[in-house]
Amino acid sequence: MEIILKQDIATLGFTNDIVNVKDGYARNYLIPNGMAIIANTTNRKVLAELKRQQSFKEEKIKNEALTIAKALEGLQLRIAAKAGTSGKIFGSVNSVQIANAIKEAKNIDIDRKRIHMNEDSVKELGNYKAKIRLHKEVQFDVDFEVYAE
Repeated sequence: MEIILKQDIATLGFTNDIVNVKDGYARNYLIPNGMAIIANTTNRKVLAELKRQQSFKEEKIKNEALTIAKALEGLQLRIAAKAGTSGKIFGSVNSVQIANAIKEAKNIDIDRKRIHMNEDSVKELGNYKAKIRLHKEVQFDVDFEVYAE
């Protein structure tokens, strides 16, 4: 079944994308929760008009995302964590700490939901990478080091 996404869904696509999903997933989850609508002729026409109106706004948002990406290019973050002698962290480092480290380093607010790591959280000392998706066309990697306090 073809649907139009009303919000960004990490595994499917971005807002206003037309995607093909299984009928049950669309009828039982996406549509009742307000995440998508059926892609019929009427909704496609409404979507086309909406995209025309939003194209100028989208270009401005993309340019802002590119500016932020250039400002953060080559940034090496250092995140302090309490750790034992074996290198294991008491607790974990997740996207919230990375967002706070970026805020401290460059004074740029990035929503923690836009920061994606290979693991859900980091539990050992070392060097890691996180992917930041500011826009569907603007994404980049940030290196960060977790060190013992």
